[in-house]
Amino acid sequence: MSGRALQTLIALILAGLWGAGLGFAHWRGNVWFIDSVEATMTDLRTLVRGTAKPPELMTIVAIDDEVVRDEGSYPLSRATLARIIDTVTRFEPKAIAIDLLLVDPRAKDDDEALARSLSRSASVIAAAAVYSGGKQWTAAEGDGPLGRVPNAERFLWPLKAFSDVAAVGVVNVVTDRTGTPRFIPLLFRAGDRVEASFSLRVATVAVGEDPAIAPDRLSLGRRWIRTDIGHILPLAFYGPRGTIRTISAATVLDGQLDRSVIQDRIVVIGATATGAGDVFPTPFDPVLPGVEVMATAIAHLMTGDGIVRDHYVRLADAGFAVLLPVALVGLLAWRRSAIGLAAIVGVVLIWLVVNMTAFSHHIWLSAALPMTAAAPPAILFGAAQLWSGRNRAQYFATQSELLQRVQAQGLGKWLAKHSDFLLEPVRGDAAVIFIDLSGFTGLSETLGPNATRELLKTFHALVDEEVTRCGGIVTSFMGDGAMILFGLPEPATDDAFNAARCCVGLSSRTNNWLVSLPASTASRLGFKIGAHHGTIVASRLGGEGHQHIAATGDTVNVASRLMEIAADQDAEVAVSDKMLQVAGGDCELFKSGALRGPVETQIRGRSGSLAIWLWQSADAAVDQAP
Repeated sequence: MSGRALQTLIALILAGLWGAGLGFAHWRGNVWFIDSVEATMTDLRTLVRGTAKPPELMTIVAIDDEVVRDEGSYPLSRATLARIIDTVTRFEPKAIAIDLLLVDPRAKDDDEALARSLSRSASVIAAAAVYSGGKQWTAAEGDGPLGRVPNAERFLWPLKAFSDVAAVGVVNVVTDRTGTPRFIPLLFRAGDRVEASFSLRVATVAVGEDPAIAPDRLSLGRRWIRTDIGHILPLAFYGPRGTIRTISAATVLDGQLDRSVIQDRIVVIGATATGAGDVFPTPFDPVLPGVEVMATAIAHLMTGDGIVRDHYVRLADAGFAVLLPVALVGLLAWRRSAIGLAAIVGVVLIWLVVNMTAFSHHIWLSAALPMTAAAPPAILFGAAQLWSGRNRAQYFATQSELLQRVQAQGLGKWLAKHSDFLLEPVRGDAAVIFIDLSGFTGLSETLGPNATRELLKTFHALVDEEVTRCGGIVTSFMGDGAMILFGLPEPATDDAFNAARCCVGLSSRTNNWLVSLPASTASRLGFKIGAHHGTIVASRLGGEGHQHIAATGDTVNVASRLMEIAADQDAEVAVSDKMLQVAGGDCELFKSGALRGPVETQIRGRSGSLAIWLWQSADAAVDQAP
């Protein structure tokens, strides 16, 4: 056997062993270090798949801003909640699920009224699992059907007066590092006690039958539900908030309820009011109410329309984790030419098509695992091949340099000279800008992934160039938006001025970019910019293998919310009065367009008001003039 053939054989064996090791760890549920990549890939596949029609079986009764305004306070009194339940009960639902924690005693008469209301209906109320050390959840280790069920320290139980007359389920969800709910545990343990989740309890009440539990599935109403490790149910969101039929609790209290949306349906009562706090980011909506997350899980259990990831799917993932790196290494050894590269691209495309097709058919094959399994062997073997062919050594060096560009421009050299930069969080003043495209999500559904990528690529390049020109850094691109900082790696006296200059420049360049797009695309896109100046906390986030620079604090939150204000007020830029004052008072930069303000404005999720200015470029102001 020749030396090259022996090297190739060794590389194939090592690639297969590497993939098999990762695949086995994934099959056991121990590859948490690639979960963030998998979360991003799942969001992208969800957006490409698009929205889905939810089952007619579900109705949400929302404790929204309207009913809170009528009531005068939040949370609602239990007497009011009892009235809502009584009214819904009269229309004969399959079950009533109350996604509220009723753990503290209130007025005696109100509590008694609520207990009576719960006793008259097939109702389920919420409990919560509490984990040690503030963890989101802790997976148990053991054998048997319940061996890997989440293990809580204790349960936060509703008042006995309520739990005596209603079924109880645990409402905890499993989120990824971005806060997006990915799974609903169907069972929970605390010592020897096992409790059903809120969604499973609601489904069993609606079906009128207790589930049968097997190691990787459970049966409900003569239908088997396939679950992931620890009896957790993957979530597949139907769309943005309101996709599942939602009616206001004010409609119920006013007696304007339509029987057809309640009778023989599962009714989930929960809070959607501003400031209630029970919201989650999802691929379709950054603030999906928790009650809609619960309703999604219940719908999956009742109809089986969720996404499947069980030990069979994980076994298929492990197979791809072995086959893909072996195939890529084999192709790299076969031809070091355009034909070989084309073959590699073809294999990757076939895998992507298989993965996306499976996802579209409700099978959650891992995207991150095969990538993680294939990339290191392919890169290492490719590097060895390039090293042995010295004529391509420069090409490899260039690619290595490109792969190391993981930070915003301006930070790379600084980090090289100051390796301890932000090892400890640092507080300081900075200007924060957010820019976001409006209408992009709907447009991406029609453009397709390739056109969407090209559109984002040009937009990201535009933002990056303008920010660099003005002396700032892009800390992160978030899909069709970006977060920008002026004040890192070191603060400067003109950060606010440069940020204001950047706002004007971004507005001008984005307008010009939109004009350059085809009319059918440009007509569906817009943009909004929010800017604020204040104290931030800068730090490094991430693990030992990968870290990124992040800024947090009220200043960041306000700048993000100002984009909403700009959109609501038909302005391109919403900038705080504080930032303009720090930038130099009556900032000359904004005199090129229409500047309105200051306006005292309420910021969502924040007490008190904030003085802001609204700005529109001259061309846009002319277009909007009557």
